[in-house]
Amino acid sequence: MKTILATIIVAVATLSGFSAETNAISPSIAKDTRCFEMRTYYAAPGKLEALNKRFRDHTCALFKKHGMENIGYWIPTEKGKGAENTLVYIVAHKSREEAKKSWTAFIADPEWKKVHQESEANGKLVEKIESVFLGATDYSAIK
Repeated sequence: MKTILATIIVAVATLSGFSAETNAISPSIAKDTRCFEMRTYYAAPGKLEALNKRFRDHTCALFKKHGMENIGYWIPTEKGKGAENTLVYIVAHKSREEAKKSWTAFIADPEWKKVHQESEANGKLVEKIESVFLGATDYSAIK
């Protein structure tokens, strides 16, 4: 129960940064583009592969179910730079408002709650989550 509560607290803290408007400071941000979210997960010691399994077997499909587009998932390749505990991924949303709706629905999904609880039966998988919203540049291959 504590891990579910912690996940909800992290999600609420993350969602509190949402706004309907983005405050783009560069004129090179492409117009009418999707909203990209880059998230970095720092796995608890020894839990990176369990975290990868949860994403591989459940989370990616649940993201899609709730309107998030899975763009890519990466692990650093250098020891000392996160290879042992870091997962970085990017999902795309239609807008910041849609991102907020998607995350709210995802967190409330009974399937996610079950998967989350079962995957953390032997301890939490994630110690810290960072989220950054990105806008594609007008010259980006992906918009």
